[in-house]
Amino acid sequence: MGLGGKSIHNYVGNAMVRSKLLEIGPHITALPVVHGSGDFAWEIRRQILRMTPDCLAVPLPKSFQTLVTQAVLQLPQPSIVVQRSLLGNSNEWENAGDEDDSDYPSPVEGNATYVPIDPCQPVIAAIRVAIEEHIPIRFVDLETDSFEPLTRTLPDAYALKKVSLEQYAAAVLPFLSAGENRQWQDRIRYMAWQLRQLSIDFRNIAYVPSLLDWPFVRQAFLNPELTCPEHEQVDETRVYSVEQNSLYFLFGEIPFITGLYEQARATLADDSALAIDGVKQLLMTARGRYVLEYKNRARRITPKILGQCLQYIRNLTLIERFFTPQLVTIVTAAKQIAGDGFAIHVLETAKDFGMEVDSKHERAQLGIHQIFAESLGICETSSRLPGPPLVWSNLELTPRPTREDQQKWKQQWNPYSQCSWPPEDEKIEHFRQTVFDRAREVMGADFARTEKFTSSIKDGIDIRDTLRNWHTGEIYVKVLPPNKGKLDAAVMLFDSPADPRDYPWRTTWFAEHKEESTLAFYASNFEDEPVGPGICMATYGGAMFVFPPIAIPDIWNDPRLDFTETLEERLLAAACLHSRCKHIALVSSGPPGIAWKRLAKHYGKAWVHLPLSRFSDSTIQQLRMVHVLNGKEVRSYASQFIRHA
Repeated sequence: MGLGGKSIHNYVGNAMVRSKLLEIGPHITALPVVHGSGDFAWEIRRQILRMTPDCLAVPLPKSFQTLVTQAVLQLPQPSIVVQRSLLGNSNEWENAGDEDDSDYPSPVEGNATYVPIDPCQPVIAAIRVAIEEHIPIRFVDLETDSFEPLTRTLPDAYALKKVSLEQYAAAVLPFLSAGENRQWQDRIRYMAWQLRQLSIDFRNIAYVPSLLDWPFVRQAFLNPELTCPEHEQVDETRVYSVEQNSLYFLFGEIPFITGLYEQARATLADDSALAIDGVKQLLMTARGRYVLEYKNRARRITPKILGQCLQYIRNLTLIERFFTPQLVTIVTAAKQIAGDGFAIHVLETAKDFGMEVDSKHERAQLGIHQIFAESLGICETSSRLPGPPLVWSNLELTPRPTREDQQKWKQQWNPYSQCSWPPEDEKIEHFRQTVFDRAREVMGADFARTEKFTSSIKDGIDIRDTLRNWHTGEIYVKVLPPNKGKLDAAVMLFDSPADPRDYPWRTTWFAEHKEESTLAFYASNFEDEPVGPGICMATYGGAMFVFPPIAIPDIWNDPRLDFTETLEERLLAAACLHSRCKHIALVSSGPPGIAWKRLAKHYGKAWVHLPLSRFSDSTIQQLRMVHVLNGKEVRSYASQFIRHA
């Protein structure tokens, strides 16, 4: 291939570094790139500013030059420059064996190619720098009516933080192979021919080819029998702005991180590590939006939780043999660590560019290798700057319903039929049993004693007494008596003090079978938050359980409890009134005050307090969400719409 050695010539003054490996000719230095990489865009910008070339050559056809240059000047407004194929649609649906299907037209109305005006595209970044530095720009690729992209999985571009561009290219070089299609071969020869012509007029040319094309352009450049292939007839180009929800299909990087690059550029901040630091910023921004939506029922996404999430992202990324995480990796880690609700906010935040997409150009929507605009219709597309091949992955997340769907479900709600969702009943009954068990442990702890070890460690070694008598050499063990007393009622106060305006839904539910408790609670209005057809959601503020279940009057209409002043007091008084046992389990953030103790004493009861902090925050958050179904028949499909925060 005649690539020469690796000796380096240093140019004093502008600190330009010319490498024999990257030289194509005596006046041309190649800066091979991986398209769609923010790290390569950062590196190319740095290299051009060091080289200060007198010409920039980019691998795009000349027909794109005017509009691409204009679109780059409008950055950070994202856009695309589209060129429609004159040959029409070559990928129409094939209708084999069914004549009736021929009456249905294909939704695809043509083919097109486009140049993504993406700040994290290395070629676009090079053009942007050249415009700012007043460096002449030449578009040197072959005019083709259709475009057949060549893509390949390449090493992670984050390696450029530790190795030079020359070292990266040298490491990849042995694994590159020539394209097999005729169009690619013609393009290589044409770009080599164009570089020969440019080397006549310029003495310091920076050429920004794809890493997959670079060594073959050099080989063709050095071929003395090089000939110039002919152009194809092409259509005019046109600029389109891109809808906000389509930016993920335009940008090579995650739109949120692309926005961070633009913000750093505007504020002259350091953007060398945004590929990694941007992930941290993404999680913190998503956390703020998550808390804003879920409010007091949101999980506490503490710095420790975020650290676990970042560690999970790192491990998954290394397993996939990358340095920088993919979006699916970030969302998967968020789902596993903090639940669906947080993961959905991470996904939505990742798609947010963070800047207004407002342009005088016609708007277009992008999809998987497709574009739609009123003037284009639906076209199959291919990018003129194709990045590594995409791998589409599935991730199960229950989406948030739209406002239109919520309004329709509200109108269809039958107010005379409602029931609970059995999986949630099982979870909260299991938690109620856990509360009973822990409360019994607390009840028996007052009667615990210690004794010297003889032949059995009984209920475990008593560390305190053993250390206290360390000088004697004796070991002391715990002796816990059998649980004394019974429990048949528990009160759980998730939000105290509770604002009555936040919890207008107050009711008493009776058990459907002997394994369920009689349940009285106050919660948010379930009608305000429909999540599916015949499915609404509310948030518990507090609840009272009586088990085994008994029939009791609705505590919210019972005149015997009208002396209470707060929602919490009414639950506590109802538990004292209907419990047959002396002790009642109480789960709350703080210990019962004098008023609550006086209330229990009035009924001859005693509280067994369990701090809310003893239980997992994620468990409590899940328990607080209660779904109300509009009839038992809704249970057959409710799981398709119910998601957990």
